Amino acid sequence: QVELVESGGGLVQAGGSLKLSCTGSGRTFSAYNMGWFRQAPGKEREFVAAITRRGGNMIADSVKGRFSISRYNAANTMYLQMSSLKPEDTAAYYCAAGDSFTSGQSDYVYWGQGTQVTVSS
Repeated sequence: QVELVESGGGLVQAGGSLKLSCTGSGRTFSAYNMGWFRQAPGKEREFVAAITRRGGNMIADSVKGRFSISRYNAANTMYLQMSSLKPEDTAAYYCAAGDSFTSGQSDYVYWGQGTQVTVSS
């Protein structure tokens, strides 16, 4: 089991950058594939990015070229670097852990509480 806590959200102007962190408790963090999802008000939660145990990754088309995902297992932490932010990136961002490397939400077992990102125009 792993508990996940996101941090790094906030208010940023369009064109700016933010780096989100997801820190996991327990010794098994490195055993999981990880993902980032986001949910904007009135919309369904959507896939953003995923990373394998060893760092292979995939990025949603909507953020490709602007967002990158990484992890540092020694610190039980995963990151989402967001650049060239747009107002439509405004959402609550969630990290998740699971056994599969996938964009499907249902495949992730553990979820954080989320961190809010607001991009002003």
